[in-house]
Amino acid sequence: MALSYNESMSAPKLLLPNEFIDAATKSIDRATEYISFVAMVVMDEEATDRLIDALIAAAKRGVKVQVAADTFTYGELEGHFTPFKYYTSAARDKTRMVKELKEAGAKFNWLGQFSLLPFTGRTHSKCLVVDDTVYSFGGVNLSDQHLTYTDYMFEIKDQLLALELRDEINRMITADSKHFSYRSHAFSYKDKSSVLLDGGFQADSIIYRRAYRYAREAKEVLLVSQYCPSGKLSRALKKTNAKLYFNKPASADFWNGLIIRAGLFFSGHKTLYERKNYLHAKFVIFTMQDGTKIAITGSHNFMPGSVVFGTKEIALESRDKKVIRQLEAFFREHVALSLI
Repeated sequence: MALSYNESMSAPKLLLPNEFIDAATKSIDRATEYISFVAMVVMDEEATDRLIDALIAAAKRGVKVQVAADTFTYGELEGHFTPFKYYTSAARDKTRMVKELKEAGAKFNWLGQFSLLPFTGRTHSKCLVVDDTVYSFGGVNLSDQHLTYTDYMFEIKDQLLALELRDEINRMITADSKHFSYRSHAFSYKDKSSVLLDGGFQADSIIYRRAYRYAREAKEVLLVSQYCPSGKLSRALKKTNAKLYFNKPASADFWNGLIIRAGLFFSGHKTLYERKNYLHAKFVIFTMQDGTKIAITGSHNFMPGSVVFGTKEIALESRDKKVIRQLEAFFREHVALSLI
């Protein structure tokens, strides 16, 4: 008998970055059928080495392993505008990692190789599917530095969701290889949640549209993001009781600091984030007029730049109290002003 989402699903579980590495590595070690993984940055470093080794071992024992990373990884390694970034020692380490994966039998794809500018056509989605388990709807990239950021991923054990997202990852890779993008879209699962996917079509983001729509209707909004929200979402937030938490320019590197400064200048918003650790988590909780709550959590930074430049993103929209409670607990423990 075919399973429904309700029958096949376990409750989503929020994992901190190192908890995500632990859980994902154990899942990969147990994998028997397939593994599909896409992220903006994938590096084989000290904290991520065991996960990469687990992927290699899985491929060697016959599991179908598909890994895709955006070429922005090289920007993370050596700077976005370094002319010879593909030929540095750090880049050669990446090449060795890819070679080891392919020699083990895994498939590896670099995404965004034909993007004309550093910020166009990027794949910003983060999603790992291991048999019937999904790790996604957070912002964690695979590198030592990213694992130190204030961030999370959700673990969901659900056969049908895993199959849907495996197909989406394949679609993303195929579209990139053939140099085309596709419209953003959504699909429902369970009773109170939907998966939102931006396919890289310029000026089209279902995630940003939903955030704007709910911000206009909400009586209260809690927004947590790497950057200052901007565009029409920013204007909607000014008309409601919004609490915004994003990095101060001084806590970011040059390019991210520049983006935050621009957002502050054009929006007039102020951040309530006072902690020292770099904030990379991305979610919004909307409290509607009737008191119900809706959350959007995932890879999107809630900026129109991601929309205009055709960035591929993934998010979970949910009215599930279990999801919202975990996001609120994460906020209290890792984002709100520490009393210590």
